[in-house]
Amino acid sequence: MASHDERFLCIASYEKGQDFIHQCAAEGVKTTLLTLDKLRDAEWPRAALEDLATMPAGLSLEQIINTVAWMFRGRKFDRIIALDEFDLETAASLREHLCVPGMGRTTTSFYRDKLAMRTAAQELGFDVPEFTRVVNYDELRAYMGQVPAPWLLKPRAEASALGIRRIEDAAQLWRTLDELGDRQSHFVLERFVPGEIYHVDSIIDEGRVVFSAVHKYGKPPMQVMHEGGVFTTQTVERTSPVWLALGDFNLRLAPAFGLRRGITHAEFIRAHADGRLYFLEIAARVGGAFIADLVGYSTGINLWREWARLEIAHLRHQPYTLPATHDDYAGSVLCLAKSAEPETEAFNAPEIVHRMKKAHHAGLIVRSHDARRVETLLEEYSREFAEKFLATMPAPEKPTA
Repeated sequence: MASHDERFLCIASYEKGQDFIHQCAAEGVKTTLLTLDKLRDAEWPRAALEDLATMPAGLSLEQIINTVAWMFRGRKFDRIIALDEFDLETAASLREHLCVPGMGRTTTSFYRDKLAMRTAAQELGFDVPEFTRVVNYDELRAYMGQVPAPWLLKPRAEASALGIRRIEDAAQLWRTLDELGDRQSHFVLERFVPGEIYHVDSIIDEGRVVFSAVHKYGKPPMQVMHEGGVFTTQTVERTSPVWLALGDFNLRLAPAFGLRRGITHAEFIRAHADGRLYFLEIAARVGGAFIADLVGYSTGINLWREWARLEIAHLRHQPYTLPATHDDYAGSVLCLAKSAEPETEAFNAPEIVHRMKKAHHAGLIVRSHDARRVETLLEEYSREFAEKFLATMPAPEKPTA
């Protein structure tokens, strides 16, 4: 039995993580959510929260530290949890300043900074597309002389495909760097590798991967983000060589940068040219774009709830036990929609298990014991979504939801 009230502080710049909060409440942990003023009236599980605090957007790190330190005067928080990718560095700084257990800033950078994670992966012997930092121009010239275009210029600290630019030649790169000015050192330049993109979502306990699931995107997320289209992802056949190879790759890589416990979302590419698997990126968070729901339907594992269970077990000095899983196959189809509330009821296959409810988005998740049935449905539905719902808009430079 705890000698004091157990409390978590969750930080979220975007609306997500409700199941994490619900699980904390179910296990008797009191949770305070710190979010932005504009999200005060979002659909948070208020009955599961001890408190909901908000702050203006754009506060400096020092101001956020002062805010949380003030909150600490009346409540002792045992853990500080970043529910969103963009709060990871803030949470790490708060942990270090307040001496709360969890990842500090250096470890966090390996799961957040695309240059740091590539450098570490390469040093550990993992295959990574050739890359270079965007700092020294002699290094850049040497890189371009050795690695043929096209290249990808990627922001080091954005999520998903936000802000990525395809660079066709040296002249375009120099023009782009001139446009970026002082911001250019916040980018990494990487060889563009055409191929199939996979994501592996994991649970890590005591530095070991205790659960993982492999899924494959339809169109690469960067293509969907920048060219528009329908986003799909589906469970990989569990007996296939790629499931086994990526499972092993991820088993060695996901905790290698220092994460002791938590959730990871990693992306890999299988190159069309030679079939090799390359590491692309990894994040210490639950995947977006309804990937948590997809993993839940294909395996029975709710990543948000298991993350909370992990943290609570560690707080109480108890072993974490993975619940029973199942081996179904699931797939999701999702797109921006022209109407605010698109109607998907015309899609009525018995395999449909989830209809997404989000303004100006159309989305479904299907589940079957047969991987090929899932693939067939996604091919059919992605064509119909493109005809019936699809809206396009320029790729944002910053996240919007």
